[in-house]
Amino acid sequence: MNVVIHYTIEEIAKICKGKWKNRNPSFSQLSYLSLDTRKISYPQETVFFAIRNKMRNANFFLETLYNKGVRNLVTDDQNVDFAQLKEANIVLVKNTVAAFQQLAIFHRNRFSKDQLNVIGITGSNGKTIVKEWLNQLLEKEFSIVRSPKSFNSQIGVPLSVLNIASSNNLAIFEAGISQPGEMKNLDKIIQPQIGIFTNIGNAHDEGFKNTQQKIREKLLLFTNSNHLIFCSDDERLASEIRLFRKKHNQLKVFSWGRKSSNTLRIKEIKKENSLSLIEVIYKGKKFRIQIPFTDEASVQNAVHCWCALFILQKNTETVRRHFTSLYPIEMRLELKSGINRCDIINDSYSNDFYSLGIALDFLHQQKRHKYHTLILSDIVQSGVEPEKLYKDIASLLQQKNIDKFYGVGADIFSQQKVFEGLNSTSFFKSTDDFLKNIFISGFHDETILIKGARQFEFEKISHILEQKVHQTVLSINLNSIVHNLKQYKEKLKPSTKIMVMVKAFGYGSGSYEIASVLEYNKVDYLAVAYADEGIELRKAGITLPIMVMNTDNSSFDSVVNYNLEPEIFSFNLLKDFTEFLSKSEIENYPVHLKIDTGMHRLGFMENEISFLCKKISSNKFIKIKSVFSHLAASEDPAEDPFTLLQFTIFKSCCTKIEKTLNYAFDKHIDNTTGISRHPEMQLNMVRLGIGLYGIDSNKEMQKKLKNVSTLTTTISQIKKIKAGETVGYGRKATVEKDSVIAVVRIGYADGYSRRFGNGNGKMLVKNKLVPVIGNICMDMTMLDVTGIKAKEGDEVIVFGELLSLQSVAHWAETIPYEIMTSISQRVKRIYFEE
Repeated sequence: MNVVIHYTIEEIAKICKGKWKNRNPSFSQLSYLSLDTRKISYPQETVFFAIRNKMRNANFFLETLYNKGVRNLVTDDQNVDFAQLKEANIVLVKNTVAAFQQLAIFHRNRFSKDQLNVIGITGSNGKTIVKEWLNQLLEKEFSIVRSPKSFNSQIGVPLSVLNIASSNNLAIFEAGISQPGEMKNLDKIIQPQIGIFTNIGNAHDEGFKNTQQKIREKLLLFTNSNHLIFCSDDERLASEIRLFRKKHNQLKVFSWGRKSSNTLRIKEIKKENSLSLIEVIYKGKKFRIQIPFTDEASVQNAVHCWCALFILQKNTETVRRHFTSLYPIEMRLELKSGINRCDIINDSYSNDFYSLGIALDFLHQQKRHKYHTLILSDIVQSGVEPEKLYKDIASLLQQKNIDKFYGVGADIFSQQKVFEGLNSTSFFKSTDDFLKNIFISGFHDETILIKGARQFEFEKISHILEQKVHQTVLSINLNSIVHNLKQYKEKLKPSTKIMVMVKAFGYGSGSYEIASVLEYNKVDYLAVAYADEGIELRKAGITLPIMVMNTDNSSFDSVVNYNLEPEIFSFNLLKDFTEFLSKSEIENYPVHLKIDTGMHRLGFMENEISFLCKKISSNKFIKIKSVFSHLAASEDPAEDPFTLLQFTIFKSCCTKIEKTLNYAFDKHIDNTTGISRHPEMQLNMVRLGIGLYGIDSNKEMQKKLKNVSTLTTTISQIKKIKAGETVGYGRKATVEKDSVIAVVRIGYADGYSRRFGNGNGKMLVKNKLVPVIGNICMDMTMLDVTGIKAKEGDEVIVFGELLSLQSVAHWAETIPYEIMTSISQRVKRIYFEE
């Protein structure tokens, strides 16, 4: 999280009412503000605000930042060793978040109502879409600054507001809250003249007493606003707004809906094919717009935008025509497999300087390939002079070590000279020019970020660079991975380390991609099943310690060559690996000892520990990094006495080994479910497995997790068959009435088990659960979609948010692990980050 600023450290100290702990005038000039230790590109020009929360205290990293060259720090921790940071400017504040917000308030106050019109958006759903659609509709009418992505929190809002520049005359910010007391802060920062309350739903219900309290808290964003747009069809919202207005006489409500009393009355909504024609009456006159959507949410979002146009006096025929070209908002960066062993990051829907920085950070995280490439369009309607804008972009690309750069658009074409410091550059006046003149074979073994404004139609570029595979796709939400990791970290003591299992191709989700996210989020260890998996991670640039759980003589060379750490579970393996190290003249090589405390799979038995101690006591070739065991039934309350027995045995064994070695090592026995059910067994490390992917047999913990993986396919063909006809191999299914059968592009070769055949399995078509009919084929499955208006090409959900993996596993009489790890490699993986 970085933002361009134009304040000195002295000004920041004064604005935030901070006290100087160190002062060095040599480094007072600033260009950037950062909240993320991992994303600092210009250390000497950056001020870092050290924010602490439940998960992490950024003050712990101040010395690391100092060693990287950061010389301006704002902290609220009086216990920091300031003597170690003697060359830095250090400002001590009471609360870093409050100080950061105060800086944003100061910045916002620099822009008067005459200079800047501000729209503030809140509600349970639709905030980001309304904001982005307003930008699409008005970008040619105003110089707009808006919240990047979904930056609407106590941190996201001030980051957004700090982006306001003197060239902007319209700002659009969204605000979200999760508990009482938060919106007062955001109102002071945003200070909207025009408010939009999209709707009220169930999001963040847990933070409020009831819906009434949540509405009242959200309305505080509009305490000093002049206008408030809302749909009066929801009486809960309408009644609270009537009460709110009695206390705030300056507020003019702009209601819309079907009642004649509304400011804007909906006369008619016609839905045909994929279009909606909306006719309204405003001040006695009829107006029409057409949008390329038919769902109710899109209609509501479009009308909210339309109301804002009336207030801004931009309800012109020209602007209304723009409604026909509104497009869905892609709120995610997608990582896909590309041609010639490339990886493709697709962000081809929007383009501004701030979102470019976010996308480049995501590119920088990818370490599979040595070379990083950027294909970038013009940044339109930036409000900044082209020469300055592209100089700043060129500087940013140099900092991010971009190896190849392709610029597309008239503006960027005219600014070629500012990019001369990059290694390899090519420029094209248009997307068609790029497509006509580029040699596709020139892209190979690299990670390519495609970043363009919508009007440049960069999806054409994405299409030719992406690997062509069939239409069954496993989508992995990297934000959910991070969320789930945080949920488990919250259960741990600060001193407890975390080892994450990425074996079996990351439970089917992809080892490298998941490992990269874990390394970025600072887990302590990774674990894989076999050396081959660890080798792939090392080749992809993963540097975390990696434990290999199944090692044999044939893999010893690879283990050592790639700095992997083997699990030692038997005396024969201990003997063989020791002999290998001896012959290789290697001492103190890290290993992990496995103790069998009752699982009776791999590991040394309790009665073997004394003999094990003799074998390792004088073994100079190995260094014990950890001792661990595996709980057999940590999820089952009925087996808690046995779990406790395992823990007791494990502690006893560790005590004996510790006395023998005379040095400390990590101890771990808690697994995914054990982390929440048996916190007393954390010791100094835990192992997180399938919980990372959103699956935990502890029901209370499951409620806190987010779905990670969604498996989808598409309908290949629709068939109408008569009563009495059969479906599939072996004629196992006979329809009793005239039926409609959908053939979908997934079979047992994709990992969809034959156990799902003949009605055992179900999929979601048009949000309705439909049964599998007949036997599962190698590449196809048939569904009975009778009574559903399905068509060829429609998406089908195999499992995901709306159809849980647990339900699918239950139908197959197995466990989620098996379903996930069975998904074949020919199924396309898409990794995305919101």
